[in-house]
Amino acid sequence: MLLGLDPVLSPDLLHALAAMGHGDRIVLVDANYPATRGRRLIQLPGIDMPRALQAVLSVFPIDTFIAEPCAVMQVVGEPHALPPVQADMNAVLARHGAKPAVSLERHAFYAAAETAYAIVQTGERRFYGDILLTKGVVAPGEQA
Repeated sequence: MLLGLDPVLSPDLLHALAAMGHGDRIVLVDANYPATRGRRLIQLPGIDMPRALQAVLSVFPIDTFIAEPCAVMQVVGEPHALPPVQADMNAVLARHGAKPAVSLERHAFYAAAETAYAIVQTGERRFYGDILLTKGVVAPGEQA
């Protein structure tokens, strides 16, 4: 155990988050996501998406140099729909000063996720509980 860290942050997840560089992406996905497509799989069974996202954002800077650093998967056949799980994720993003996530068409989301540094599979059971995050920087003088 470490002081000051969210207990949801497993050793494997902490290592991945720390090893990533500016512009690298990580994807947090729901329990139904085909997570073995990625390079590195980290599992958080039993943890829902808002809780997992809160833990990650407690140590992870979101990129502020690009227009759309966070993305979710569009609902198939309803591209403008906002499922409750995505509204919950946007609320977590807002608490951390980030803009709401943009939505990507399903296959575009899969393609982007396959290039992510790691895939974090949560225990989220609600459909469309997936989010792609782009890592930003910690500025000089900011608490690291």
